[in-house]
Amino acid sequence: MNAATRLSPEQEATFHAHGHVVLQGVFTAAEVAVVAAAFERLYATAQRLRTSGDHDGAHFVLKAPAEGPVVVQRVVWAGGGEPALLSLSADPRLVQPALQLLGTPSCEQLLCQAHFKMPADGVSFDWHQDIQHRDKGRGTWRDVNGRGSYVQTLLLVDDMTPDNGPLLFLPDDAVALDDRGRLVRGGDTALPMPAGDGYASGEGAVVIDPSRAVTVTGKAGDVLLFGPWAVHGSQANTSTTSRRVLINGYAAPGANGRVYPGRGSGRRLPGGTG
Repeated sequence: MNAATRLSPEQEATFHAHGHVVLQGVFTAAEVAVVAAAFERLYATAQRLRTSGDHDGAHFVLKAPAEGPVVVQRVVWAGGGEPALLSLSADPRLVQPALQLLGTPSCEQLLCQAHFKMPADGVSFDWHQDIQHRDKGRGTWRDVNGRGSYVQTLLLVDDMTPDNGPLLFLPDDAVALDDRGRLVRGGDTALPMPAGDGYASGEGAVVIDPSRAVTVTGKAGDVLLFGPWAVHGSQANTSTTSRRVLINGYAAPGANGRVYPGRGSGRRLPGGTG
């Protein structure tokens, strides 16, 4: 691992203390342009498909309103349909920092997702932890390194601004967490994004103060890394510009017990097929 792809001690400490860290200027404008072109092709394909389902090695999650363009909520394993995205998801600038945080020489790639937030499309994500999507019980997940065994990277394809649906993170002391770092609450496994000064629902539910949320912004080419227990969400894009991100997820070998959709998903990096 060279200096360009290795997290500094300060960056690693920030990740472990806050659950996330931003790396600035990781990819050049020319490299991001290749990713943006792939996103544009996926978006055009979604307009033709109009309904959710598998297509060309990927899985499209769509919503078609009565009028206007199809809302593209996400394209799961987008690299199955766009090889350029799959190639980039193996780039050492993403994989090596993930391996550093996992503490393993290799990893299993679970996600290669294209997320779209177009102006006024209404796409938002409730407060959640990504462990909810990894651990479905019955042997689907095992924390083999004691730190969650999973690192997610998010490459900004567009600038992420306060108005176009940026990610929001809650500090640990803003919510109730158990000794494994998971949300402690009753009721559903997801909490709606709060509209006011706080949110509480159901017996034993978490009380959230949204004023404590940390808004993550950045420039196209920046990379955000976060762990499976980081509490985060995002609101809708209220701007006139798109907010697209490429999400890749890397698991420590032996952690995952599920089969993820998409052509080539679950591959071992660096090298090999898992």
